[in-house]
Amino acid sequence: MKTPISGVAVILPQRRKSHEGMFMFGRRFHLMILTGVCLLLTSAAPTFAVESALLDELGLSLHGFLDARSGTRLQTDPHQGQASLNEGRLQLDVNRVGDWATLQLRSDFVVDSITEDHDQDFEEGTGIIDLREANLLFSPHSIMDVKLGRQIITWGTGDLLFINDLFPKDWQSFFIGRDEEYLKAPSDAVMVSLFPSFANIDLVYTPRFDSDRYIRGERLSYYNGMLGRRAGQDAVVEVDKPDEWFSDDEWSLRVSRNLAGYEVALYGYSGFWKSPAGMDSETFLATFPALNVYGASLRGSLGSGLFNLETGYYDSRDDRDGNDPFLPNSELRGLVGYERELARDFTGAFQYYVEAMQDYDAYRGNLPDGQPARDEYRQVLTMRLTRRLMNQNLTLSLFTYWSPSDQDGYLRPNVAYKVTDALLVTAGANLFFGSDEYTFFDQFAKNNNIYAGIRYSF
Repeated sequence: MKTPISGVAVILPQRRKSHEGMFMFGRRFHLMILTGVCLLLTSAAPTFAVESALLDELGLSLHGFLDARSGTRLQTDPHQGQASLNEGRLQLDVNRVGDWATLQLRSDFVVDSITEDHDQDFEEGTGIIDLREANLLFSPHSIMDVKLGRQIITWGTGDLLFINDLFPKDWQSFFIGRDEEYLKAPSDAVMVSLFPSFANIDLVYTPRFDSDRYIRGERLSYYNGMLGRRAGQDAVVEVDKPDEWFSDDEWSLRVSRNLAGYEVALYGYSGFWKSPAGMDSETFLATFPALNVYGASLRGSLGSGLFNLETGYYDSRDDRDGNDPFLPNSELRGLVGYERELARDFTGAFQYYVEAMQDYDAYRGNLPDGQPARDEYRQVLTMRLTRRLMNQNLTLSLFTYWSPSDQDGYLRPNVAYKVTDALLVTAGANLFFGSDEYTFFDQFAKNNNIYAGIRYSF
């Protein structure tokens, strides 16, 4: 399986699961109740105000939201149920700012009818509790900050394209219609930030490997190279994941500074491919091969807009010669982007992204018989259009991916309307297309879906 940034084709092993039946009326009724609760909360503001005063006395701040949303596939998938999304979640965000440290706790409490028939995993965010953040921030020195615990980290310059951001992503959330914030999954890490006069330095140590929340098949169908077809619940991915504390660890480094109004950064990473990118030839389990990444970025103004450049070399440490057909080759990646206002309250952003496989001749020479070959250069173009109307209470957006090398693409239209400062309704779609089911985006064509949601924030 590939990710939007990796382009690594993997022959995935499988385990059998019983096929889930069609989406039942009871589950829709369940979500209707959650939506009703969300609407009732709009009349509960005085109660929250009293509780807020009590929290202030304790030195705590509480924020959060209640979110209910549902989605359905636009076609029949023999390996999945008809529903793509049907859940309610309550998020509570508690902060305490002390004299020497700041404590943050942020957790989602989830009722998800789609995963009721599947294994629930706390680390994968498929359980009743999805702990998003639990960390302590303190400053042992005037030029040093330390953040310890579960946290969400992001860096790099790409817009929904990632080169040097090697922190976990939740691709399942991204493809089914959850809010875009859920693309970023949490890391259990220590982040040390230094601010000397010559640069800003961020060093992140993750004592045990945090993988992506990748496509496994129990919720979204994907292309299974071993079966030579799309698969889903009939071939759920099983992995051999590095999970030894302080042995299977990760290091991430960013050094940045401002030069003549431009942000320049250098990056380094030592760890593993974030989604399954290889396979054990004996156990047929999907694996996360060792990986180093070295990169750089540049961001600043150009004309009436903003531009960004980013590059990274993916050093596949376990197969630097590219001779092992069960491991990914090294790659050189790059992107260039530009964003500007096209008209009043209407912005456009465009990106060109490329992956250049190293040792391509060795890759082709060792490709197993019958396996479709990747292109030496995988290219992706993206466009984001955003229009705000009705005093910016209505937002219309469209994000598109198109790969001229793979001849496939992905559309993410969305409409969001702010009914009040606290109440937001949204609707959108995830639409995949292409000419070959083994390419990254077209493999998900059976997952095309529409969704709608309502959120009350407090």
